[in-house]
Amino acid sequence: MIEVFFYGLTVGGILYLVSIGLSLTFGIMKIVNFSHALVYALGPYVLVSYALKGGESYILGSLLGILFVIPIGYVVERFVIRRLYGVGIDLAIIATYATLLIGVDVIKFIWGATPIPVSDPVGSYLMLFHSRLPLYRVMVVLLAIAVHFFVLFFFRKTMVGRIVVAALEDEDGVRSLGISVGKYFSIVFVLGCCLAALGGVLYAPITAVHPYMGLSILLLSFAVVMVGGMGNLAGTFYASLFMGILMSVAGRIWGPVADTIPFIVMALVIAFRRRKV
Repeated sequence: MIEVFFYGLTVGGILYLVSIGLSLTFGIMKIVNFSHALVYALGPYVLVSYALKGGESYILGSLLGILFVIPIGYVVERFVIRRLYGVGIDLAIIATYATLLIGVDVIKFIWGATPIPVSDPVGSYLMLFHSRLPLYRVMVVLLAIAVHFFVLFFFRKTMVGRIVVAALEDEDGVRSLGISVGKYFSIVFVLGCCLAALGGVLYAPITAVHPYMGLSILLLSFAVVMVGGMGNLAGTFYASLFMGILMSVAGRIWGPVADTIPFIVMALVIAFRRRKV
């Protein structure tokens, strides 16, 4: 049972890395960003390309994958997301989903549609209460926790983070102070893209790399955001871990329900909030 619980923590850590960018984009910019799944997939493909060219350092390949999505994220924010501020949510969904589909076709054109396996970069195990846990998954969980504290520090202690948090509460008030909110939104958007790419390269050794790998985790991440609260940093973190553990336990009991359980929880949370209001 420890293995099941810890696998859930691993999935929850990956979900957090993807969900935090969605939470901020949804909470601050009021944009449903389906293109987030594109940068999640691009990171692992850059990692795979580096490995195929003889690169043996998983860390260096991962860094290259994260750095690669920075200009991609900026271009998407500059020419797609920025034009959607203040428009209806339906138009934002159409535009970002179209961006995702175009990106997926580009991935298939460059790398093909065949899934590419990625080996465990650590390959060793940790014994805990007579349970054999892959050391790589332990490192993924610890890294997700470290990223969470980094995100909290960024938004609570840095000037950029404080401006973004203030804009989350009262965007018009921040604009009235003469602050260019759009510039700081761009920084946060690119940061979210980097975290999504990090989640992709971390999850690559656990699953295969394929063009549509971002679609399933994107839907789960939206469920996490709805449960944890839009723009709620701590809520997103705890909701991600909870969803991951719940999926792992449910999958152990009855496999088909594992992918459905997060959306059931999301529906219950939404219904409870409306009833409470």
